[in-house]
Amino acid sequence: MVNEDMVYITGHRHPDTDSIAASVAYAFYKRATGTKAMAVRIGNINNETDYLLKRFHIEAPPLLRDARKTLGEIELDPPEYITPETTVRSAVQKMHDTGRNSFAVLDADMKIIGYVSKSDLANMALGDTAEEIDLLRQTPVSDIADAIDGEVLYDDPEVHINGKVSIVAQTAAGIDHYEISDRIVIMGDDWQAQEALIRKGAGVLITVWTEKVDERVLTAAKECHCPVIRSGHGSMNTSRYLFLAPPVKLVMRKKPVMFKSKEFVETAGQQMMKTRYRSYPVIDEEGKLIGYVARFHVLNHKMRKLILVDHNEFSQSIHEVEKAQILEVVDHHRINDFKTTQPVSFRNEIVGSTATMIATIFRENQIPMPQNIAGLLLGAVLSDTLNFQSPTTTQKDRDTANILAALADVDLEQFAEEMFSATASAENRSMRDLIVQDIKLFEFGDVHTMISQVIISHISEIKGREIEINATLESLVEKKDLDLLVCAFTSVLENGSVFYAAGPKSTVLAEAFPDKEGEMHTFHEGVVSRKGQILPAITKVIQEN
Repeated sequence: MVNEDMVYITGHRHPDTDSIAASVAYAFYKRATGTKAMAVRIGNINNETDYLLKRFHIEAPPLLRDARKTLGEIELDPPEYITPETTVRSAVQKMHDTGRNSFAVLDADMKIIGYVSKSDLANMALGDTAEEIDLLRQTPVSDIADAIDGEVLYDDPEVHINGKVSIVAQTAAGIDHYEISDRIVIMGDDWQAQEALIRKGAGVLITVWTEKVDERVLTAAKECHCPVIRSGHGSMNTSRYLFLAPPVKLVMRKKPVMFKSKEFVETAGQQMMKTRYRSYPVIDEEGKLIGYVARFHVLNHKMRKLILVDHNEFSQSIHEVEKAQILEVVDHHRINDFKTTQPVSFRNEIVGSTATMIATIFRENQIPMPQNIAGLLLGAVLSDTLNFQSPTTTQKDRDTANILAALADVDLEQFAEEMFSATASAENRSMRDLIVQDIKLFEFGDVHTMISQVIISHISEIKGREIEINATLESLVEKKDLDLLVCAFTSVLENGSVFYAAGPKSTVLAEAFPDKEGEMHTFHEGVVSRKGQILPAITKVIQEN
């Protein structure tokens, strides 16, 4: 069953370790306190995060591309169905039993080949007589018997029926004035009249109010290739149900409007507005029926519930975040374009890492923290504070890291050295992968800006790659339609950064972080924080210009 109450916890686009760790840990905390929650990500995991997840045996959060729900994530009507050979009467009965007004028609491979609704069947019953005659002409004798709750006493491979129906009532003139050649003939318990009708050319003989059919009638039926059916009803109901005998394959819509489970509910609703059907089949990736969606489901589905961690700017969040219900925000960045239609829990602290805040929440509420979660959060604190070298680092970050190291049973300094040594190398990696792994979008009025930070062990790792760096930045500027793209290559061990920029506003970088005379891409010692140093400097220059 679909769980409409699930809360999805996500970090920002191009997630760093702090973003993923905060999502995973906060989802654990929420589940421990009784909330159905799961961590998700909205971008690829970088090498550092991958290293930590594997080291602590934690599964990577699944990828979620859009805040809107898909049809596969909401409650649908059950996948009841009928087959092509189901008679119209059986379909009507199943509609009555299940309360449905329509069914998909599935073949032997469980694929949809048609669709039948009550209105389709009503149109058939109220339609032109010639159409009903044509349908009965194509209906097997077994289906005719099934529709009238009858018993086939004799069937014949050379059956000859034209679809027309005659109810024979005995008169003084007998049956001479009846034209019954190749017709379906309904007759009472009179064996002599039954035999005469067969020999006169009846296509199918249906007997009513008959306990036993005379052997002479069956002999005539074999000689004249005329099937015989004993009805379970009187003349009136037999004639009524007879026209419900055709299999649905003869009346179904062969190209029904259907939706895939991965289509967004919003998109499906827009398509529904263009048609007048009550219900639509929904199929999975293999084309198998998983249920039915109606306007009711679209209008009453609940928005996806989100908790945002390590960001609050919608420009950095999941696609279509405005169409989700945001429950909480836990973040340590600036507050910019955040707004909601209803109150939310918003926790924003001046610390160097969101992981510090999540660890604090565990302690405040006395929720025991597993060893592997503590290790993951510790890695996030070290990553976001650049091993406490970032100016955004606070004493609370340092204290929290010591607590997490104890819980994770690791030596803090040794752990930091192992983590950065294992993940902060630019060797054997494409420049594009390096630049986009931790890149964030910022809007300064009409200046469309992105700032990337690449953590490396030593600045020497990018020496000689200037042409590749510039070409990659220019390509990203064009692809993302940017005014300014800044990339900071930051060395944790050397405690500083070098900068590159591209775009029409690239001169902003030279004002924010000027090169020394006679140098290009000067090493700026002590500049390691995007949030606390790089972003404020870029913002100041743009606003002054």
